[in-house]
Amino acid sequence: MDRNLALEVVRVTEAAALASARFMGRGDEAGADQAAIEAMRRAFNAIPVSGTVLIGEGSHDETPVLYAGEQVGEGGSATEVALDALEGASICATGGAGALSIIAIAEHDVFFRCPNTYMEKIAVGPDGRGIIDLERSATDNLKALAEAKGVYVADLTVALLERPRHAKLIREVRSAGARVKLLAAGDLSAALATTRPDSGIDVLMGIGGGLQGILAAAALRCAGGDMQARLSPLTQDDVRHCYAQGFTDLKRRYTLDELVRGNVMFAATGVTTGDYLEGVRFFRGGATTNSVVMRSQTRTVRYLQTTHHFEFKPEY
Repeated sequence: MDRNLALEVVRVTEAAALASARFMGRGDEAGADQAAIEAMRRAFNAIPVSGTVLIGEGSHDETPVLYAGEQVGEGGSATEVALDALEGASICATGGAGALSIIAIAEHDVFFRCPNTYMEKIAVGPDGRGIIDLERSATDNLKALAEAKGVYVADLTVALLERPRHAKLIREVRSAGARVKLLAAGDLSAALATTRPDSGIDVLMGIGGGLQGILAAAALRCAGGDMQARLSPLTQDDVRHCYAQGFTDLKRRYTLDELVRGNVMFAATGVTTGDYLEGVRFFRGGATTNSVVMRSQTRTVRYLQTTHHFEFKPEY
């Protein structure tokens, strides 16, 4: 893939972020999500790819655009696309922290064909690469990570979704001596934050969305971090769904190289300010956005602060 394509796709996440940020704090989760989806789809018309959406906003029955299998782009190199036009719609609607617009693109058969279910994850930045192991306890992983980073376990901060299913894990992490940051939503943003030393998040643990896990894995591969995952369906219907797609070993651990099996490009734009990116800021006649663009082939990570003047471009 052309390296300049990474800077093209960030325009797509910027468009979605600008559109959904208009709904920040307005209590309209569906409106924020729909605005992001529509803006992202329009912006794709100017991107020089022949893309097939692999991970999108649902099936064709669930959404009219950006559905799994839809063709996007104005034509060019064949790519597969994983996206979330608004990761954290509830966060945006309530004015919370860490809502993002996200895209990852790659050649064929790079992304793990993940069923739409939940996933147990552990994710770290470059300091923890090769250190974590989902087969070990949280306590043992924290001890290994602290040793690799040259700090005490008490210096580590673990991000977790605040869910009843994590009660036991939260107790273990606190008993080990580490600090806990509970997330109302948006564990993808926290996974990305592990790659940025000034974010204050050292490791993500717990069970969250599987498709979001693939997007996180794409970013971590680009940034030199690490991740392991295991499918974790929460209901019998989810279990049957996994089995129907051929995933019968629900105890299997997947490494980062199995989740993303080749070169990938990744872009994200902040919608609301979080631990990883700043959110959209509007001013008279325009706005500023904060984005990241990454390439796994070179491990290039670029942070972009962009000023948009609406009188010279479409206002999404």
